[in-house]
Amino acid sequence: MIDSTAVTIDKATALSLKELAKQTLKDNDLGGYTVPTHGLYPFQWNWDSAITALGWMKFDEPRAWQEIEILFSGQWDNGMVPHILFHKNSETYFPGPNIWGANRAIKSTSISQPPVLATAIKEMLETAKDSALATEKVTQLFNKLVEYHLWWYNDRDPQNTGLVVTYHPWESGMDNSPAWDDALHAVPCVDWEYTRRDTSHVDPSQRPHKSEYDRFLYLVDFFKRHNFDSQYIFDNCPYKMNDLGIIAILHRATKDLLILGDKLGLNDERTEYLAKRAKMTEQAIGSLWCESSNYFYCRNVLTNSLAKVKTSAGLLCVYAGLATKAQTESLNNTAQQWIEASQFSIASTHPSETCYEPQRYWRGPIWLHINWMIALGFAESGFTNTANHIQQDTRNLVLTSGYYEYFNPETGAGCGGKNFSWTAAIALHWLLD
Repeated sequence: MIDSTAVTIDKATALSLKELAKQTLKDNDLGGYTVPTHGLYPFQWNWDSAITALGWMKFDEPRAWQEIEILFSGQWDNGMVPHILFHKNSETYFPGPNIWGANRAIKSTSISQPPVLATAIKEMLETAKDSALATEKVTQLFNKLVEYHLWWYNDRDPQNTGLVVTYHPWESGMDNSPAWDDALHAVPCVDWEYTRRDTSHVDPSQRPHKSEYDRFLYLVDFFKRHNFDSQYIFDNCPYKMNDLGIIAILHRATKDLLILGDKLGLNDERTEYLAKRAKMTEQAIGSLWCESSNYFYCRNVLTNSLAKVKTSAGLLCVYAGLATKAQTESLNNTAQQWIEASQFSIASTHPSETCYEPQRYWRGPIWLHINWMIALGFAESGFTNTANHIQQDTRNLVLTSGYYEYFNPETGAGCGGKNFSWTAAIALHWLLD
């Protein structure tokens, strides 16, 4: 195996990549919000915008804050920030607002996405050159962030288990991860015909299968048929997962939100409540740890069974600070083996798994923002060699293929959408300084 860490990057190349990344964000700017890429994803996505704002901060701080403000303009009255905001009409994406049926002031979907917003905003405040503007913006956004986190804990864990649930693979952001296979198989297929748009933009071998889409759409119909009633959906949804990605990202973001509140003197009884809910998660996370394989797994709540496939979501427990010292050491060993298992790291599904597909959406490809989180977690835990290796592999992907949506871990080839916003943003934020 060729050692991908041997690739170096000179200053001229780094500068060129920076300029290309900036231009990618500018090209994807639709007047205050950034689409992930044109055609394939023509709207504003929740966690995409949070990550993309980190890139804007490197060269246009007011525009970075505008990204977040426009995302929060679509926040529901119950505190949820939807996973897609349909600001403008587009015929290049399916399913659009008419299928979702959530006709708020700004049309949207009825599910959310990994709540990385508070973490991104904390990074934006800490790295801002215009600290006065940053403090003003965070102060204005703080209440909206609190409401969003309260929604997660109250709406998605009303029984106070410490582990929130998700109702749709799209909500996880890791749409067709093999961790969802068994749970999704139990969901009925939609009973109407439809035409996908994604496979007209991207090679179908890089996208979810039709059998998965049939079930994705059934769940969309289920939410709409029951008028987005939180209690009914919690009691009756045919798909309910404890998703490690959501749980870990939420936990980290809640801790970051509390830090923001403390720094700005904004904490109150609501943030005290959030701190108590975070403690519940710390007490409950051990139920997702498998002693026999020394790994964290997602859980199908309806069958109370762990989805025993190693996905990169399990490593996010280090990023969240949810793993014990012994668990972190074990996960570091696993990560080292993971790194060695493919040319580039870290594959979203461990290459030793039978369900591993190196170029199919979330079943193997590498995603740069996930690598950033995993590397950050290991660096903060003292495993700097692991963190540095992941960062260097990630940098080499950009050097090899540019700013694609995701990457083949065997070859480094770019997959999915081209000229992708959050890939360019993470390069600016993490790889090219």
